[in-house]
Amino acid sequence: MIAEPNTASNLPSQKENAVHDETVPESAVQNGSCVRNGNLKTPREKRKVREQCENIRRNSSSSRRVSRLQNGEVVEAVTLFEVVSMGKRAMQSVVDDWVEAYKQERNVALLDLINFFIQCSGCQGMVTAEMFQSLHKKDIMQKMTETFDEETGLQYKKFMAYPWILTVTWPVDMDNEDYPLIRTGPYWKKFKANFCEFIAVLVQQCQCSILYDSYLMDTIISLLTGLADSMVRAFRHTSTLAAMKLLTAVVSVHLNLDINKHNAQRLYEVEKKRISGKRTNYRLDQLERKRKEYEHKLLEVQNMMNAIFKGTFLNRYRDVIPEIRATCIEEIGNWIKTYPDAFLNDSYLKYIGWMLYDKQAEVRLKCLLGLQGIYSRKELVSRMDLFTSRFKDRIVSMPLDKDHEVAVQAMKLLMLMSQNCEDVLSTEDCETLYQFVYTTHRPLAVAAGEFLYKRLLTHEGDEEVQPKGGGKFGSSTDQLKRLISFFLESELHKHVAYLIDSLWDWAGKFLKDWECMTTLLLKNAEEDGEALSDAHESALIEIILATVREAAEGHPPVGRGPAKKILSVKEKKIQLEDCTKITEHFIIVLPQLLAKYSTDAQKVANLLQIPQYYDLDVYSTGHLEKHLDALLREVKDIVAKHSDMSVLEASSRTYYILCSEEIAIYSQVDRARTQLIDELMGQLNQLLDGSWQKGEGFCTDAGEISRMHSALRRVAAFHNAHDLTKWNLYNKTLRLLVFEKEHRSLPVLMILPALQCTYFSLLWQLTAVSEKSPKETLFALRRELRRFSQICMCFLHHKDKDVREKAFMILCDWLLILSHQDSNNNEEAVGLLDYLPSTSLQEKLLLFIQEHVFMEEEEESKDLTEEEERKDESCKLDDLHKKRSLLAAYCKLIVYNVVEMTAAAEIYKYYVKTYNDFGDIIKETLSKTRHNNKIQTAKTLVLCLQQLFQTHAESQDSSSGVDFSCASFTNMKELARRFSLTFGWDQVKSRESVAMIHKEGIEFAFQGATGVDGKCLPPNLSFLLIISEFSNKLLKPDKRLVYAYLQRYIAEPLPCRGDEWQPLIWYRNSLLANEDEESSVLGSSGEWSPVGTSKTSSFKRKLSNGSLPETSQTEAASKDLPCASQLASAEGKSRKRLKSREMHLQEHLPFLCPGGLRRRYCKDEIKTEDVSEEGQAEDTIEDVDVDVVGADQDS
Repeated sequence: MIAEPNTASNLPSQKENAVHDETVPESAVQNGSCVRNGNLKTPREKRKVREQCENIRRNSSSSRRVSRLQNGEVVEAVTLFEVVSMGKRAMQSVVDDWVEAYKQERNVALLDLINFFIQCSGCQGMVTAEMFQSLHKKDIMQKMTETFDEETGLQYKKFMAYPWILTVTWPVDMDNEDYPLIRTGPYWKKFKANFCEFIAVLVQQCQCSILYDSYLMDTIISLLTGLADSMVRAFRHTSTLAAMKLLTAVVSVHLNLDINKHNAQRLYEVEKKRISGKRTNYRLDQLERKRKEYEHKLLEVQNMMNAIFKGTFLNRYRDVIPEIRATCIEEIGNWIKTYPDAFLNDSYLKYIGWMLYDKQAEVRLKCLLGLQGIYSRKELVSRMDLFTSRFKDRIVSMPLDKDHEVAVQAMKLLMLMSQNCEDVLSTEDCETLYQFVYTTHRPLAVAAGEFLYKRLLTHEGDEEVQPKGGGKFGSSTDQLKRLISFFLESELHKHVAYLIDSLWDWAGKFLKDWECMTTLLLKNAEEDGEALSDAHESALIEIILATVREAAEGHPPVGRGPAKKILSVKEKKIQLEDCTKITEHFIIVLPQLLAKYSTDAQKVANLLQIPQYYDLDVYSTGHLEKHLDALLREVKDIVAKHSDMSVLEASSRTYYILCSEEIAIYSQVDRARTQLIDELMGQLNQLLDGSWQKGEGFCTDAGEISRMHSALRRVAAFHNAHDLTKWNLYNKTLRLLVFEKEHRSLPVLMILPALQCTYFSLLWQLTAVSEKSPKETLFALRRELRRFSQICMCFLHHKDKDVREKAFMILCDWLLILSHQDSNNNEEAVGLLDYLPSTSLQEKLLLFIQEHVFMEEEEESKDLTEEEERKDESCKLDDLHKKRSLLAAYCKLIVYNVVEMTAAAEIYKYYVKTYNDFGDIIKETLSKTRHNNKIQTAKTLVLCLQQLFQTHAESQDSSSGVDFSCASFTNMKELARRFSLTFGWDQVKSRESVAMIHKEGIEFAFQGATGVDGKCLPPNLSFLLIISEFSNKLLKPDKRLVYAYLQRYIAEPLPCRGDEWQPLIWYRNSLLANEDEESSVLGSSGEWSPVGTSKTSSFKRKLSNGSLPETSQTEAASKDLPCASQLASAEGKSRKRLKSREMHLQEHLPFLCPGGLRRRYCKDEIKTEDVSEEGQAEDTIEDVDVDVVGADQDS
């Protein structure tokens, strides 16, 4: 047998007799590491082969020996396989040793090489060789087979490796997908590279001598072709890789021979011209002989190439194993690049084109990489016209590939095709490819950015273009204009950050040319007729902001790549330099830009975000305080002009950034901020006083309302980031809210900002609470907190939808803050200010969610124009976003225990129904609550299903019973199935939760059963069908626990032939843990066996608290379960008996299962397993898509 290398002491003795027959008995081999040979020509040859076999200790192999440690002992490598797999010696010296041995005795060396290839396939079997002498044998081709001997359990493969017929024998279990090429670990990680290197060096060292002896290569090619035709994956994979690498090496030899032949031909022609007359010349004859020798060698090499290509490649490039297909395609790409004169034609290219459609990403990737090597060379592209026209559409579609790496390489290939093939890509193709700059996968977006930059943004000669009018930004200006035009035409304005990030690696230099960008913005149309339009200016400002953010933060935008990128030292240095450059430039230019665009809200809102990326110390170190004053004046002017919240919030944030107490300019900015807020509060007070003075009511003049709305919005925007407590804003806004609560007459435009201002005022008062705060202050604050909460509760029923939603959002955040406050470690303050919602408030919040989120609005069918449909779709998206925000706010209250967890049952009811819109929020809520309290979460899930079941039962006719096929019942089962999937595959982690679901479900199912004997049908018995969806999540011992708990409710035998008892039968079957219990039930003619209460009382106690015993499961089974010993012994039962049980089960299924449930139960696999810990995690689980919630959390 060819086994793993063992110590030399176990090797066969030199006196071992040769085996002449092709079948070698296993007893004749002690360790079987040698290749047997028989039927050699003479006894002398046999003796030489036997004495010089590589597995016998011999002096000639000492130069190849390498030592390694195995189990603390030194093991010497004496075979080629051991030396190559260890990789301890230079491959050239290993090959030189073998070549020398081949020259001395080629049969021995060749058998050594054959053994090497067999061992590299991981074969643990035996190789027998016999000389192919009897050419007259007619049955020789019938013997080239692969058969299985049922008596010995061995697999045989017989094939020809000229001049031998080889027979390989190996155990059946060899096809276990474990062989050197795919093994893992430090010892095998370099095996493939060493194996390929050995083949390449072997051909290289033999190309001047034994390569053309018509013996060596014929044998190797025959061997590899025979192995590549095997049904065993290990043989096929290893031999195909070897054959492809062999052909690659032979192609290099062919190329060198071709070059040498041409050189000899040229020398011959030159020498021939020097000779005059008919006089012969020795030099000329020598060159002629050399030329003919090269031609002869080329012919032989060509025959070798054809033999490998036709014998191996043509059969294996479409192999069922993707690794084999990938190897073939990778090597044919190398042949084309290495020797295009022979391989760059359509007869070879077609294989790459066909495999572009392969189902496996690995194969498609090798095709693209091979084509990249071809299309990157302009001299080869001209010969690819037919291939390009045939497969271009396929390549253009491949950036949409589901595999990211394939998509990236396809984009890079298209980049090369665009550069080296004229007009191969149409305008439509390019426009399609440009849009990939907006994809979320960054490598693909960067590749598309390169395509966009080189194809559209840069033109040849851009660097030499002289700017018109003597400016210095001619080239950058043209590129910017092309970028702006592309951005506007793509109509994806909100994705400018993605566009800039895609181009950053290729166009970083011109994207950081902020001087050019701002100069282009500040141009006047009167001075230069090429000034930008309004849309182009807006787009350029967005681009400026995106480039500033990319340079300052140094990581991709949100949604593309990791949130925070770890920067190298070089990248950090570049980032600091860019921040300095941004600060020095925009400190001077930004006030000018704000002054020019002060009336445009969108432009101003974007420009005001730039100061957050400043290095603020530059103001003081560079003595640039005058530019700070200019900036503050412009911001103040903008606040006075605008009431748009985006502009006001950007202005507020600008003051917040500049008002850092650690920097020198704090006092200067603080004075400006105080002056601005004084003016804003003065305007608001004047408007409020004027409105309240006109009697007990409130002025509703449209002009006054508009001005007051703007004033309140400005104050609210600044109150969010700045503490305005000293201006006593709280009392003014609270008065408005109290008036609205009593009279319901204030316009909505005033209510919304008043709510926001009051909320911010109380938050700032909460943050001001310290350890020294007096009790009077705390009691007063507590009173105001309760008062504001009552106002928000009242506004939940406001007539205006926006007010209701605003009050709900504020109330949810408010409750969350109050229930989790810190108050600077002041325990007394926490106790006084803590506030948990009452039961009535919790009910109101839940009712609000049901009405505003889950209640479907009736849609009126209208005939709308295309523009109206677009607006209607936009409104629907905005409405969905609001609903998601409302639901997320309420779910936070559940997760952080502000409201009772049972309230989540109402939310979980809509998990399947609204999965597309709210499924992610509900699933995350379920995950968080399970992490907090597994048992309570399980009870909540059961409560959800119980409520749905009761609703379903009330809607059904009580006389007809429960209809299992109706839509509502089917939906309940589907919801239970989805709940079950959220537990994931770790049954141990979810053990207690699933057990609690079954306990609560059983109690609910038998709730309300009448009669002492328990024979009356429980009204909720059908609920067992619902919780049976969780049975596959139980461990086997837990199934028996639940089964015993179920039997407690069945005191005496019951007739179970009626359809009304089928849910109980089905649920019981889903709990059975072994085949004995199954067979006893299935053969019982529909009667329950009596079970005493004494045997089940312990199970009742264990399940009563919703938890399982802490003792090991084996222990529990031995103490409480009479069937534990049967389970342990069932593991060793024969397969025939198990098969008969399965047939027995199928016979009884039609009787036992409801009609709609037969199909699913037939899928269940009957297993007999031990109850040990190792076997528990391997229970049969339903083969469906897994919707795991909380799988990563600790139990």
